Amino acid sequence: MEGTGEVQTQKRNPSFELLRIIAMLMIITLHFNTHSDALLQLGLPARGSQIFAAVIQAFCIPGVNTYILISGYFLSKGKVKPSRILQLICQVYFYTILVSVAMMIVGTYVLQSNNSVYKLAQYVFPISSEHYWFVTAYVIMYILAPVMNAAAEKLSRKQLKAVIIGLLIWFSVIKSFVPVVLATDRYGYDFGWFICLYLIAAYIRKYDVSLFYDATRSALVYLISCGIIATMSISLYYINLNWGGLVHYSTVPYHFNFIFTLTASLGLFSFFRFYKMREDRAADVVRAIGPLTFGVYLLHMHEEIKDRWVEWLEHFIGEIPYHSVPLFAWHALLSVLIVFVAGIFVDWIRKMIFEYVGRVLHDTWLFKKIRELDEALC
Repeated sequence: MEGTGEVQTQKRNPSFELLRIIAMLMIITLHFNTHSDALLQLGLPARGSQIFAAVIQAFCIPGVNTYILISGYFLSKGKVKPSRILQLICQVYFYTILVSVAMMIVGTYVLQSNNSVYKLAQYVFPISSEHYWFVTAYVIMYILAPVMNAAAEKLSRKQLKAVIIGLLIWFSVIKSFVPVVLATDRYGYDFGWFICLYLIAAYIRKYDVSLFYDATRSALVYLISCGIIATMSISLYYINLNWGGLVHYSTVPYHFNFIFTLTASLGLFSFFRFYKMREDRAADVVRAIGPLTFGVYLLHMHEEIKDRWVEWLEHFIGEIPYHSVPLFAWHALLSVLIVFVAGIFVDWIRKMIFEYVGRVLHDTWLFKKIRELDEALC
């Protein structure tokens, strides 16, 4: 995938590209709920819109894991080229630097004297500084991809399964049932969890594992898992409201490495492995949009934008109507679609620029060296 390192030598599978689009829409929804303060808040009475947002959050939380499963599924059988990681880094810099410059020009950039050096580091070293936590974790996973691919190729099926089970116990199973903060648990916001997902996807692809047997059962796994997440989240909210004592555990159902978030992600991923999208104009549109979705994330989660885009949208489509569930749902849907379309448009421009630069510099010394490096390491 453009921007997330998917390696393909043939026409893109429209079913997976559709899943990629859906996963990004889920991710935007998660961010809308968070940055609009729409979710349940411990110790405060619940509104109807907050209960609704909690349910929607449960059905969207598998989006991040699903995005990684897609990348791991394709990367695990393709050649991991250094040029792809360079392209990814260039794409990140396109957003971290150019978006900041654009905001300076229009006068919306916020800079305080006490954070100028830190902000500079975030833009000059966006991966090391975790300007985008997802990108930092993904780049580390990508760099380790050749090692994981070699391991998946050399290990026996039993050995690879044992490694995955061990990682799942460490990263997911224990934290899902122990109601305290574990020192090594980063809730799935790290490269360790991404490596675990990568190996799961590699195992599925290598052995052509039919998860949950068919599309119907896969969809049920997704729906039931999300239903459990929603039920646990709302129940834990009321337990804390009335008795307290489970403050940390009330957040666990929304962690990316929570066991039911994983099963929901696998159910969704499995459904789209069975689902075959027809080859028509819609499939071509999906293929065109899918590779641009990563830019949607880079745009709306830019440090200067992520805490402000919900407020900006309120100036265009009105304040968020928390008092009414239907109106809140409509506002959320409209906001998510606006962000998605805007992100796709901006990344389409970025893609055109990158392709033009690639054509102009194709025969330069630098680009020749990069192609030689690809050949030497792949």
